[in-house]
Amino acid sequence: MSIQTAYNAWADTYDTVLNKTRDLEAVAIRQLLAKLPFAEVIELGCGTGKNTEWLATKAAHVTAVDFSAEMLARAQAKLAGGNVRFQQADVTQPWSWAQQPAELVTSSLILEHIADMGPVFRHCSQALRPGGWFYVGELHPFKQYQGSKARYLAATGAEVTVECYTHHLSDFLAAARPHGFRCLDLREYFDDNDRTAVPRIVSFLFQKEA
Repeated sequence: MSIQTAYNAWADTYDTVLNKTRDLEAVAIRQLLAKLPFAEVIELGCGTGKNTEWLATKAAHVTAVDFSAEMLARAQAKLAGGNVRFQQADVTQPWSWAQQPAELVTSSLILEHIADMGPVFRHCSQALRPGGWFYVGELHPFKQYQGSKARYLAATGAEVTVECYTHHLSDFLAAARPHGFRCLDLREYFDDNDRTAVPRIVSFLFQKEA
């Protein structure tokens, strides 16, 4: 099953089933970006709008992007009108839909589904203003080492595992560097804030060189 097909099917239950990774990443993005000023935002992997609603309260305009039409439809139902524009796109391809330079690009739980992160960092750098920020929130590779992957129960009751790739912490830094990004912050998030356990989420805040 393709990644796009899997997320189209997952959309029906994505908001209603317990998902610790989804919920903890939502905490991470709010903490890292709370004090940053931004007006024009591109949100990669908006899904059903779990972070879109929050970004829309802080930004003048949000372009919310997802590969899944069904996920986008649910986000649009929550945020009809207002300052959000929805765009279905494969973010590894050129961003012809990016209408103006952004102060912030966010990427939530999508890079694990992309084998080569380089094109995403390249397109992001092209879409950002000098000095702009790129937030990345992902399932921690330590969790992946233990076998954790994006998965859900289909309507038939069968468990569906979405195609994933393991990116080590150094891989994110290596993908960022050639495209003019430096890492300002790296944080790890733990279930129940238990720092004796393996972290669930890793988040990065990169800045494009001015």
